[in-house]
Amino acid sequence: MIPRIHERGQRTIGLLYYLFGPGKYEEHTDPHLVSSWDNNAPDPGRDKTATLKQLQQLLDQPLENIDVSERPRKHVWHLSVRNAAEDRILTDEEWGDIARRMVAAAGIDDPDQGAGCRWAAVRHADDHIHIIATLVREDGYKPDLDHDAPRVQAEARLLEAELRLRRLNRGDGTAAQRPTSAERHKATRKKRERTPREELRETVRRAVAGAQDQREFFDRLRAAGLLVRTRVAPSGDLLGYTVALPDDGNKDGEPVFYSGSKLAPDLSLPRIRERWSGNDPATGQSGDASTGQAQRPSGPAAARRRATTAVWQAVLVVDHGDDAQATAQIAAAGEVLDALAKTSAAHTRRELREAAFAFERASRSHIRAGRGHDRALRQAARDLVYSGPALGRGEDGATTAMLIDMIVFLIVASAHWHGKKEHAQQAAAARQAAEHLRVAYQAAAQRPMTALHDRGRQLTQPRMLRHVATLRQAVPELAERVLAEPGWPALAVTLADAEAAGYEPATLLTAAAARRELNTAEAVSDVLVWRLRRTAHLPADASTMPKAESGTSTRLPSRPAPLAADQKNQPHKAR
Repeated sequence: MIPRIHERGQRTIGLLYYLFGPGKYEEHTDPHLVSSWDNNAPDPGRDKTATLKQLQQLLDQPLENIDVSERPRKHVWHLSVRNAAEDRILTDEEWGDIARRMVAAAGIDDPDQGAGCRWAAVRHADDHIHIIATLVREDGYKPDLDHDAPRVQAEARLLEAELRLRRLNRGDGTAAQRPTSAERHKATRKKRERTPREELRETVRRAVAGAQDQREFFDRLRAAGLLVRTRVAPSGDLLGYTVALPDDGNKDGEPVFYSGSKLAPDLSLPRIRERWSGNDPATGQSGDASTGQAQRPSGPAAARRRATTAVWQAVLVVDHGDDAQATAQIAAAGEVLDALAKTSAAHTRRELREAAFAFERASRSHIRAGRGHDRALRQAARDLVYSGPALGRGEDGATTAMLIDMIVFLIVASAHWHGKKEHAQQAAAARQAAEHLRVAYQAAAQRPMTALHDRGRQLTQPRMLRHVATLRQAVPELAERVLAEPGWPALAVTLADAEAAGYEPATLLTAAAARRELNTAEAVSDVLVWRLRRTAHLPADASTMPKAESGTSTRLPSRPAPLAADQKNQPHKAR
């Protein structure tokens, strides 16, 4: 249940015309009253003898009892209360009771006090009502509306439990503005998957992902096909921007523009500029000062490998860094998801897009991000964008699976962090994003894991038994579970590939398993496969490897490079 207090107005009759009218897009059906201050107000919707003017005069009558100079300039209070799409349809009696409890919670009308404001509740759809009230009480005093918004939200949480409706998490004021009912109805008529507001939010987020400066950001917006307007001060300084979809017009056929702040709190121009404030002054980039853009990986597979490393380091920061550092990493994780969704292959694109869409809510909180700590992730997002789209097969398809596997850990770590901070909505959004990522992983990993599995089944029995012994030596507490998983042959051939590359399999496996608790992983063998192949610099695509039986390859160091902090055993729920 979502109660929303709208901006106060000056014309009672104007709002009544809207509530009892057909709606902006003919979406209102059977407008009628479900309750009022005295349960006896005229109903212009179902009583043919009643008029909107009569109802307006009764609502505004308390204004006539006080001096003109004492009347509030904006005396019209407006609250809408909407249920979730999956909720049952409530009766008029139930909606009437909800309205009475909402006005009491807000301070508009309390039956126990006797002298409240006049109000009426109008229903013109199955899933919501509107409450209109006059902000002068019957005794001439004005109501106490301090903190009316949190009070109606708290009442909504109680009503959800009592009426067995979908229970929403408590918000903190950092959520993006929801599409209005008119926007949703318009999207339905136009057969849009999402409303223009949501499409614009997603497009703007993709445009800002990894962008280094203002010029690049606006170039990306225009390249994405958006109409862009900027607001410039007399001094020539840019103050803000608005965007619109070319095919989204109002009744006059003019484009409907939204400012960045109306799309999401962190998409206003000042908030976007905060991301650029973390750029390295030596390079102007969000990456390390020692690494110029010309040295960055150019192909999708290389960009995904580099992003995997950056994501893993971010997991460590979210787990063990301070709040400002963790917040920066979580916000930048949203940029990586947006960039990955933008460049993903067709078979993973939808779920990755849904994951990015869901995680958008988890990327914001009231804790201020420590800009500069997010450089590696923002550079990873940039690399993904500029490396081009992945084809979904070969090395870039396999490294996509590798990256998604690691991102799941970061998103789960973000959910855990938000949970500890009691950020209920953000934690729930991160968990939802993780579910979409798991589905995307299955799609991305099917081909490369099948190839690894087939190669693993070709290992001779003596060699397979040797890798079984290695597994039991390195991770005795997980060995039997891994051996029972369908992915064990893929892990076995990965151990063989690592050995052929000059690594000590037991040492490598011990280090990989120690990086994070694995008991709660859905597929331990999959997680270990990608950790080993990344750490040992093995091709993610098995088709590029020689037969594991040959044992011939270029010798690499006998031990993996030092893993520093990520060798620590850090208890936390895994994928």
